[in-house]
Amino acid sequence: MSENIAGIVIPDTQLVREATDIVRGAADETIFNHSRRVYLWGSLKAAARGLEADPELAYVGGLFHDLGLTPTYATKDQRFEIDGAEAARTFLLDHGRTEQEARNVWLAIALHTTPEVPLHLAPEVAVVTLGVETDVLGLDLAEITEQQRAEVVAAHPRPDFKNRILKAFYEGMADRPDTTFGTMNDDVLAHFDASFRRKDFVEIIRNNPWPE
Repeated sequence: MSENIAGIVIPDTQLVREATDIVRGAADETIFNHSRRVYLWGSLKAAARGLEADPELAYVGGLFHDLGLTPTYATKDQRFEIDGAEAARTFLLDHGRTEQEARNVWLAIALHTTPEVPLHLAPEVAVVTLGVETDVLGLDLAEITEQQRAEVVAAHPRPDFKNRILKAFYEGMADRPDTTFGTMNDDVLAHFDASFRRKDFVEIIRNNPWPE
């Protein structure tokens, strides 16, 4: 039987059940509950804005978006967003979804820390960013009613979430600092590690091998 949280249905399908099992097995409660909330917040905002997203694809995008922060899926040489995107793409193709559908979810996850751009792409891409911006940054929180907020948080609590998610970000990126260049993720490393030095885009341009 499908779950209904704050008016958003979590489809009762084999694909959704397996996606849930994967994330529950790889992530702690902070990441798992956050990922479910991302799907719910994003779906609420998408519906309010007239966007029609495929619920299975949006669910996988929400659930897998932080898998790259977990020991099971984290790599050492690429952005954590890409780790989760690759896992989602493989999962969807293995479950009979088309290359384009899998690509849209790949983009949803790979771009979820890139402001603005995802909102101009497919609805499944927008859902993930809308959900992340709501849960992590509190952007446009007034678009979601107090009743909806209460129902979502009752189903997926967020105890000390601000501190716990920052810690999860740091632990997932601390051993691959170069992958944070050009993203907001370097703010996290700078906050937790006084020895971290950001690369300077201006200096890279000025010191590159071109002779002028």
